[in-house]
Amino acid sequence: MTPRTIVITGASDGIGAAAARALAKAGEQVVIVGRSAEKTRALAKELDADYFLADFAELDQVRTLAAQLKSDYPRIDVLANNAGGIMGKRTLTVDGNESTFQINHLGPFLLTTLLMDTLTASNAKVINTASAANGFGKLDLFDLTSEHGYSTNRAYGTGKLSNILFTSELHRRYGDQGITTAAFHPGVVRTNFAAESTSPFRHAYKTLLNRFMLSPEQGADTMLWLINGTPGTDWISGAYYAKRALAKANPQAYDAELARGLWEKSAELVRAGG
Repeated sequence: MTPRTIVITGASDGIGAAAARALAKAGEQVVIVGRSAEKTRALAKELDADYFLADFAELDQVRTLAAQLKSDYPRIDVLANNAGGIMGKRTLTVDGNESTFQINHLGPFLLTTLLMDTLTASNAKVINTASAANGFGKLDLFDLTSEHGYSTNRAYGTGKLSNILFTSELHRRYGDQGITTAAFHPGVVRTNFAAESTSPFRHAYKTLLNRFMLSPEQGADTMLWLINGTPGTDWISGAYYAKRALAKANPQAYDAELARGLWEKSAELVRAGG
């Protein structure tokens, strides 16, 4: 069987790295995308895999990444949008967007839409790493920079809620063109997540709570199940999963008009950013 080309963002650590190792071991062509040059290069060397560096806090880096991927890979079977993070206090990116929203949603949105010709031609799967934290989110299409009512939890939750809304709208727009897509919650995983932020979450990852968290390998399980499974048989395109099963999301996640509006606003924001 011909190896699939599988692009994983946020792959230098955590569940992205765990998934990359499992897929490379299975003989797939894994393409690693990470922010940390040291970690990304080390994993690529370990797996003898191609790699690219990109920081989603700068949309121009996402544009460069998309151009490189389109140039090097005429076929992409799976795009796993796994890059994300949590900040702390409200900050804006160089593109003028609230940092948590851009890194978790606008960056993956831009990368996916720039690759759409390749993805549709490949009948690709687009797998989006969301989180149960979507329940903390409250999406306001007229305040996507979180000028009002900002909190760390809400900003992160809104980013993850946006991942789920993006997934459903991606299915609506491109499902009949060969795209299948799903969002998933990996569980609370024992990683370096939030370590470089000022978020209160960073303390949980350094305390006794750490021992009760999942390993990166356990956290990658649902991602791998979606990547290796058959849409329409094993899972439903456009849906949100946890522990290999349909999961309940924030009520806003089921608002089709909100999903459509988020797509349109996101397209405006990434155009405005360059």
